Amino acid sequence: METVTPPEQTTVQPLSKRLKHATREQHERVDHSIMALRPFDDLEGYARFLRVQYGFQQRCLPCYRHTQLADWIVDLSPRCRYAAVVRDCQDLGVEVEKAKPTGAPLSEAASHLLGWLYVNEGSNLGAAFLFKRAAELGLSARYGARHLAPSDDGRGLHWRHFTQQLDAIALSEADIAQAVAGAKEAFAYVETQARSLAR
Repeated sequence: METVTPPEQTTVQPLSKRLKHATREQHERVDHSIMALRPFDDLEGYARFLRVQYGFQQRCLPCYRHTQLADWIVDLSPRCRYAAVVRDCQDLGVEVEKAKPTGAPLSEAASHLLGWLYVNEGSNLGAAFLFKRAAELGLSARYGARHLAPSDDGRGLHWRHFTQQLDAIALSEADIAQAVAGAKEAFAYVETQARSLAR
């Protein structure tokens, strides 16, 4: 009796993994550019970092106000950290008008904004180290470092809840390509802003 070998099954990576893989090198460059600001040497360095954070959070506002994204990510609105970073700027006297975002407006396509949202939510997961270093400058979740503070449910669970919802979205390959492009654009934006302020 002839044995039939079944065709190999292709494992499709979830969107969160595809975005991570596609932006790995950019992510590393952003980490280096942020630390080049010397954000924890003193409050002046932290103010440089805060200007980058303010600009990025402002650029990400359309992600948190998009109706399609709100349908996909049920707890979308409370995740927005723009108000927190504004208060941090006010605490430290950082003039936000000097930190207005530059560049072309964000695409309004939901799949493109998903890439930006992925980068922003991921930055909250990675903020644990930054939050600890900010504490050495006397900053906290109540003063100057609100936007770096963990959510009530903890960073890990907060991130897993996000990626579970992200990976459950049914997207075409074209949509996924747009999400990747959005994530790359977000990382490029942060790197450009950080490099412009580095000394």
